[in-house]
This record gives sequence, C-alpha cells and structure tokens, in this order.
Amino acid sequence: MLKDRITEDMKDAMRARDAARLSPIRMLLAAIKQKEIDDRVTLDDVQVTAVVNRQIKQRRDSIAQFEQAGREDLASRERAELEVLSAYLPKQADAAEVAAEVDAAIAASGASAAQDMGKVMAILKAKLTGRADLSAISALVRSRLSQ
Repeated sequence: MLKDRITEDMKDAMRARDAARLSPIRMLLAAIKQKEIDDRVTLDDVQVTAVVNRQIKQRRDSIAQFEQAGREDLASRERAELEVLSAYLPKQADAAEVAAEVDAAIAASGASAAQDMGKVMAILKAKLTGRADLSAISALVRSRLSQ
C-alpha cells in the first residue's frame, strides 16, 4: 500500500537524519491521518493519492505566491517539498495519452458543445486523477468542444 510506503520512507528519513525529506513526509502523513479521522475510514491507495495531490497543489500555490512576493528562499523550500511529494504520485500520463483519453471521453459521452463538458470531465477524472493535471485537461476539453 502507498500509505505503508510513505511510512517506511518517513522512518528511513528519520534514520538518515534527512530533515529536508522528513518534513514534507510528516506533513503528508498528518494530512492522511486527518482525512482518516474526519471520514472515519482507512484510506485506500486512490484516496491517499488524492491527499498527495492536494498537498502538491498547496505547494504549487505557495510557490506562486512566494515568487510573486519576491521570496525566492521560501519558494525554493516549497519546490524541494514538491519534489519529495511528487514521488508518491503514479506514473504521469504523457501528452499523447491525455489527448487520446480526451478524444475517447468526448466520443463516449457524445459531447458536442461546451455544456457537455461536465460529462466528459467526469469520465476523465475517473481515469486520469493523479496521473495528469486536471486543470490542463479541463482546458484541453474546453478547446476541443469549442471547435
């Protein structure tokens, strides 16, 4: 399980006294534990991946804000954390695979206009969550439906 791998990585980072890796891993495990407590469930790999994605999105938002404020020191720390967290995502889909999935989802849903975007995104979200940036996919779907 992914959660077990993250826990083992935390132990390894503690043994190696690697504070740069330990901090983001601890924050990730805390977020996973909080989600489990809030929902009163044990998370499976898909749900853990969703938590990892949320943590990564937070880091990306922080990086953008720190760069806008001219705080390159804090932005570089966030980039390092982002790199550690990215290791827990499944293999990322390449652009050709994403385009093929978008075309297949449009065909499967029978979408022909921008109003049908929700149907297409529901199909794609199930297939590509954690493997591709959903906001980029959304933009691609929007452009394909507007043609």
